[in-house]
Amino acid sequence: MIGSPYSLPNTITLHVQGMRALRHAMGKIVDALDAGGSGDMYEGLTEDEAGMLREITLMGFPPQAWFMEAAGRWDDGSLPVLMPGIRQHDPQYFKDFWEKPGYLGTEPGSNALRDRLQFKTKVVGVHLPGEAAAEQSQDSSAETYTNGVDTAWKKALVDGGGAWIEVEQVPRGEDLYLKGVNIGFETGAAAGKNMLLGDIKGNGITIGMCYGMDDMETVLKSIAPGDVLTLDNSDYIAVQSYYRHQVPPDPSFHAWDQFRKEDGTPAIPQRDNIMGPGFCGTGTVQEGTIQGKVILTQSLMDESTCPWCGDWYRSAVRRAKGNEDDFRIYYYERCLHGDVSTLDTDMIVNYLGGLKQALLDISDWVERGIEPRQSSVYEMEGGCVHIAESAKERKGIQPVVSLSANGSSCAHVRVGETVTLAAVAEVPEGAGAVTELQFSFSDPMFGTHAKPDRGGDYNDFMAQGRSERVVGRLKTYVTEEGLNAGTATVSTSYDRPGTYFATAFVKSQRNGEQDQIFTQVKNLARARIVVE
Repeated sequence: MIGSPYSLPNTITLHVQGMRALRHAMGKIVDALDAGGSGDMYEGLTEDEAGMLREITLMGFPPQAWFMEAAGRWDDGSLPVLMPGIRQHDPQYFKDFWEKPGYLGTEPGSNALRDRLQFKTKVVGVHLPGEAAAEQSQDSSAETYTNGVDTAWKKALVDGGGAWIEVEQVPRGEDLYLKGVNIGFETGAAAGKNMLLGDIKGNGITIGMCYGMDDMETVLKSIAPGDVLTLDNSDYIAVQSYYRHQVPPDPSFHAWDQFRKEDGTPAIPQRDNIMGPGFCGTGTVQEGTIQGKVILTQSLMDESTCPWCGDWYRSAVRRAKGNEDDFRIYYYERCLHGDVSTLDTDMIVNYLGGLKQALLDISDWVERGIEPRQSSVYEMEGGCVHIAESAKERKGIQPVVSLSANGSSCAHVRVGETVTLAAVAEVPEGAGAVTELQFSFSDPMFGTHAKPDRGGDYNDFMAQGRSERVVGRLKTYVTEEGLNAGTATVSTSYDRPGTYFATAFVKSQRNGEQDQIFTQVKNLARARIVVE
């Protein structure tokens, strides 16, 4: 799941910009794209929301990946850790954003101006974390997995441990944007120190996860009643638009085409230095000059580095080598960026089986001269990857599955009426055979009785999205096009009115062996059932 030389900080900033600007639209977007939805993700959105969704989608963020926010998981990821580096590299940007034409912060009526918070107040008292809170915070931190592809950055954060500051006044409003709010101390012994806001409760402000604060306890103890502090999210809102002003000089990065004129030059103000290559640690742009055989695996719902990064590297290989005889790329539907097995719910599957099969394929290719399967077939639109629909057209190694409820993607039934779920799965040519079809009857995240947890551990959150599953009676066959396929049918009924989402989960394996657990390649499909 590679990034590009321009992934950081851009993909993180655009993700957080979307979370802010689209925070009232996530449910509509996901519902429109889900089974039985209208298919029009712009339906019901304001002009501002639609414009931002279009921009971020063309930048490569996959719209289906907004399901996490729609289900209540709001996580700005590593942006608090990246902020100091951006400030150090380009401090003038945070001033220009709010003062110069061409930046979102100077556009009348922009969502940036709407969400900006600048508030000054005085300290009434400081409440340090008690021993129990401190112990709980320490234990929680110790148990957090911080070596994963999505979690390693957390090592740089320091938890406020339950500390909070009582102040004379707090900002009020029904739609305050409180992410990334800096607590800055203007007077007293703590003058010049900064912390990150956790939340506002009554007349208290809690301390959140702060970056690089090895002296947090000392700072907290130095704060006294009467000290003046400010709450300000100006820099955090500004950094979210940074990707707009970082158009790469190389026109092959098509995600930025929307910010280019017809002649290829930037259409909006740009910063003097483009951060990408240096910020990502590579110091240069990869040229695609591979020295051996390469299989690249990439997720189509990659919310962290964007799916187009795989296609960009493929293009680099073609430019450098003149062909891609020694290169393959496999795109995986319904997969996120992370590499942990818990990423397996009623909305997503994990890609680990496909990754391990690719490792075996590279071994066969190098050691025994056995050609791997063809690369996935897709088309590009800016930063959007549009994968071919059918298994025959799509190629690659992931099975393709469809699910119908009473013969449709959306069934309307009455309470107690039987619903027949039918799944059909096909495997690309030479990629194996279907080994299992499972069904769930109601998605715990998005079904009628969903009660998503709006906080807590990432893995705990994902575990809530996994429903009880029923193994279908699999019937395998070969299609007229010569592809290995499988089908299964189950029936159910619902005893309460509401909207439910059923899911079909498919597994395939290169030799059709169900007991080869490490190389089961997964996918899923969904259907909507409206019970009246």
